[in-house]
Amino acid sequence: MKVTFGSLVITAGICGILSFASLATSLGTKYWYIIEMNPMNTSDFEDLSSHSGLWSINEGGKMTADADSYTADYSRYSETEQRMHSAIVVVLPFSLVLLLFGGICGLVSSLARSPVLLTRTAVYFFICSQLTLSGVSLYIVYSYQALAEMERVVGPEGLAYIDTSFGWSLGLAGLSYGLELLAGTLLLVAARMAKRQHGRPTMT
Repeated sequence: MKVTFGSLVITAGICGILSFASLATSLGTKYWYIIEMNPMNTSDFEDLSSHSGLWSINEGGKMTADADSYTADYSRYSETEQRMHSAIVVVLPFSLVLLLFGGICGLVSSLARSPVLLTRTAVYFFICSQLTLSGVSLYIVYSYQALAEMERVVGPEGLAYIDTSFGWSLGLAGLSYGLELLAGTLLLVAARMAKRQHGRPTMT
């Protein structure tokens, strides 16, 4: 089956749209990190069950819709954790905005069949993917530090009754990263194909 220029740019466009939708959904949902209390022998411990997003946290059935909910209690979170969270809520939304402009650039370069524009758009998507990866990686490090802080508060015995896991919101952000890479790769291939087509001599 022969791969055409049109199929490449259409597939790249679909990947870009799905990437944008995945990251937007990820940022708007509250299942980045999940903490669940083991129902056995937890009467001596505070109910720490929660699921959280970048902008709000549901703790013990109570929703705190506050972008600063992670940093409001300075006695609970270190200065490093506060700075990390501040960086996360800047990097990931910024990557989302860049994806929107990347889609516009991809459409224009595809219609123009310009190898230069297609290559630059591909590089643009690679940069977006690195921003998304940086935000996701930073969130993972942040979460492990928060878990270590929780262990300090409740002790190793209390932590034994707590199950922690990353949620599907984080998974969507990771999916967005992969789709951004795929879109950039497809645009690079399309750029090479357009360059070969432009280099062919015309028949007179």
